[in-house]
Amino acid sequence: MEAKTSVPPGYRADSYGRLVPEAAIKPLDLLRDDTVAGIIRNAIGVQGQMRAFKTQALSDIAAFVELSAEQYDTKWGGKKGNLSLVSYDGKYKVLLAVSDCLAFDERLQVAKSLIDECIHEWAADSNVEIRTLIEHAFQTDKQGNINTARVFSLMRVKIEHPKWKQAMEALKDSIQITSTSQYLRLYERVGETEQYRQIAMDIAGL
Repeated sequence: MEAKTSVPPGYRADSYGRLVPEAAIKPLDLLRDDTVAGIIRNAIGVQGQMRAFKTQALSDIAAFVELSAEQYDTKWGGKKGNLSLVSYDGKYKVLLAVSDCLAFDERLQVAKSLIDECIHEWAADSNVEIRTLIEHAFQTDKQGNINTARVFSLMRVKIEHPKWKQAMEALKDSIQITSTSQYLRLYERVGETEQYRQIAMDIAGL
């Protein structure tokens, strides 16, 4: 990768990386460039603050839970599981949600082959809705990824055929956890009601 060329004073780099004298650039284009650069610069600063806030908040939660566990002579089980902490007056709530990112290994194709065999055996007697559900479940997006929710929908279909059961076992075994993410959500009580309103932490929600 080539090193990024620094822009000398009095010049701006255009979208092709060419150096253009500022005197040759329209004032409105210069102002637009300054406006965008200023907004992005501030946004990157805010992003850093939010990252530091999340790190600190997760650390505070972990420390509190560890302390709480010690009261019962036990240890906290780590990152797994969701957690909800509420302030003493019930006005604020902190929710820590843990989500696994799932993928499928080669056994997904084994399951697909077994399901195809089932469809072939059932032939004309096959339920149209089941056929549609199966075709929909194994469709991929533009990146070639399988929608996990669609695949899971197959596992909820109750069919007692031995080959179908074998296919569902292959599906279950093909599931792999590729990563785990932690989501921090903050809430405040709405007036004197029992409802909580999420404190917006994204620009669109403000």
